[in-house]
Amino acid sequence: MGERCTVEGTVENLIFQNEDNGYTVLCLVTDQGEAITVVGCIPCVAPGEGMTVTGVWVNHPTHGAQLTAELVERRMPEGEDEIVSYLASGIIKGVGPATAARLVERFGADTLAVIEEEPERMSTIKGITAKKAMEIANAFRELTGLRRVMEFMARYDLPTTLAMQLYRTYGGEALPRLKENPYLLSGERYGMDFSTMDEIALSMDFGADDPCRVEAAIEYELTYNLNNGHVFLPRGKLVAATAQLIDLPEDTVEMALDRLIGSMAVVQQTVANVEACYLRSYYEAEVYVADKLLSLRYVEQPPLRSSVERAIGEMERRQGIDYAPAQREAVLTAAEEGVLLLTGGPGTGKTTSVRAIVTLYQKLGLDVLLLAPTGRAAQRLGEVCGMEAQTIHRCLGMAFNELTGEVTFRKNAADPLEADAVIVDEMSMVDLQLMRALLSALHPGCRLVMVGDPDQLPSVGAGNVLGDLLRSGAIPTVVLRQIFRQAEQSAIIRNAHAVNLGSAPSLESNQGDFFFMCRRTPDRLVQTVVELCRTRLPENMGIPADQIQVLSPTRKGEMGTANLNRALQSALNPPAAGKRQKTWGDIVFRTGDRVMQNKNNYDVVWEKDDGTMGTGIFNGDVGVIEDIDPSGELLTIRFDDRTAVYPADLLGQLDMAYAITVHKAQGSEYRAVVLVSAPVAPSLLVRGVLYTAITRARDLLILVGDDVVPARMAANDKQQRRYSGLRRRLKERSETR
Repeated sequence: MGERCTVEGTVENLIFQNEDNGYTVLCLVTDQGEAITVVGCIPCVAPGEGMTVTGVWVNHPTHGAQLTAELVERRMPEGEDEIVSYLASGIIKGVGPATAARLVERFGADTLAVIEEEPERMSTIKGITAKKAMEIANAFRELTGLRRVMEFMARYDLPTTLAMQLYRTYGGEALPRLKENPYLLSGERYGMDFSTMDEIALSMDFGADDPCRVEAAIEYELTYNLNNGHVFLPRGKLVAATAQLIDLPEDTVEMALDRLIGSMAVVQQTVANVEACYLRSYYEAEVYVADKLLSLRYVEQPPLRSSVERAIGEMERRQGIDYAPAQREAVLTAAEEGVLLLTGGPGTGKTTSVRAIVTLYQKLGLDVLLLAPTGRAAQRLGEVCGMEAQTIHRCLGMAFNELTGEVTFRKNAADPLEADAVIVDEMSMVDLQLMRALLSALHPGCRLVMVGDPDQLPSVGAGNVLGDLLRSGAIPTVVLRQIFRQAEQSAIIRNAHAVNLGSAPSLESNQGDFFFMCRRTPDRLVQTVVELCRTRLPENMGIPADQIQVLSPTRKGEMGTANLNRALQSALNPPAAGKRQKTWGDIVFRTGDRVMQNKNNYDVVWEKDDGTMGTGIFNGDVGVIEDIDPSGELLTIRFDDRTAVYPADLLGQLDMAYAITVHKAQGSEYRAVVLVSAPVAPSLLVRGVLYTAITRARDLLILVGDDVVPARMAANDKQQRRYSGLRRRLKERSETR
């Protein structure tokens, strides 16, 4: 099993076919007479077709050996028997077994050519009118249109799933459109890399200055820079980068950009004296977020100050605490304003403030919804507030539309959330498009409280939502600055605030919950990290290995997460008799391993402990491999309270998670953190990375490595500028109200 091979044969019968996405299970009889089961995206297939399939053998626990198709070359049936089987299958609307037999009896091996090219000849057969002949021909042409799109994909080693998406969009025009402009596939919608489509287009004799090529290169630059956090690019930078990418003069790019602006594929608008160029969907998202936030803010709320102050006093008496002035202000503002932004670092009382706001809203009879960007953050928010919290994605019903290639949300303006107040934690992780989706699902008058720490790393996706809201001055904001006495006793919190102010963390010994271990050579550093997780922390401090998270700024190198994971897996979960494992590339997955999903997958089916079922495992979700079936082709993984079964072809979406990057740790909190302090790429040796890493630890943080690195990181407040117009848009719109 796992062997790659190529087989050739004829489709004998269909076992299963999903008409929406083309997923098919079929029986293929090889030229040697062997019947094999083939699975994969092979839309509109029928018995009698010939095909050559290249793929990988897997052993399904129920259905046995199957060939998972990676590349399929199809050929129409040729002999009379094959053509009868093909037409009799019902693949063409209006043609059943009897009609198929009459057609082949009359036209023989030319039957398919007659149907496509000379349909009027079919009307000479009894029972086939001229109208029916044209209907049969049109159905066959539609079918062959999709086949030819798939043949195009196969010829250039492109994913066959794209054929379905393209055909759903353009129908019979799909192939002509693709030949006219192969760069269609490099756009935001289909997601193929520009360089791949550029190579294909140039091989099809497209000119270097072809308008399709230049326009696609511009859109590629805008799409690529979304990954760098940029919502737009200044026109000058966009033109220069595109000209360099495709080696053409800037005036050629300027003309192409003007055409895209004219067609509204790109929107150009002046933002802070910069000619900002947006992909249309991101321009619309930015405008929507600004307008919706202000509309929520300016919904008139009933005067509640006196009753709220009485409620605050009652909560203080019941809890036996006195709220600090800023905390009291946060609760009052949440009652009086439609929107509140609550920020502060560790130990400043955000949790207490959020709990008080929830209690107050419940006293006012409001239906409260708690949300966070990640499962871990939602779990923590729910625990501190004593009620259920959800991830934003799950609450909105996030799904992937295979027909359009777009992310969709079940909850939106047409079907809003049934909540009077929504509280969102870890706002630093929320990007522009997720913010748009959330806001569109809030009904007018719904209160919104956003909680976050602006000094943490910004969102992975495009935009700088929390920072823009804070700097705009357009959103009522309460900043918690006072570090409470109990929190001051924590060296983790003291050092986090020191780093945030640009000072090096204290590396003195005996700090209670913050330790430094100097290890300047990579081998000693890795050895120490392993010892801490395997024996020292479990035996000396009673912290089990599964409650320790190793963090590193980088994936690469001897002190990156990839190498650390190999060492930690070997120490914490070595191979043993009876312990199953599965090799995938250079990773060995073993029962008991801690793993992390590395991309959004909307189709993975999971089941909760209470029997509830759903779909979707998202980037950053962490689980443990509970079981690997004897064939090694199915892995059962537990993600907190959900269990999912992964076939082997999804293992490329998993990374080991004994060690993870600081960026991947955003939104999570761990009982103990072991943080690698070592020279890495300059872009990662910055204050935000160190601050975010320190604030992931709840009870214990151990810094292992070079004693010079933490001071360098704390002193380096260099932040990559993100091009975003949200701050200016909010400011200008609020000033005109």
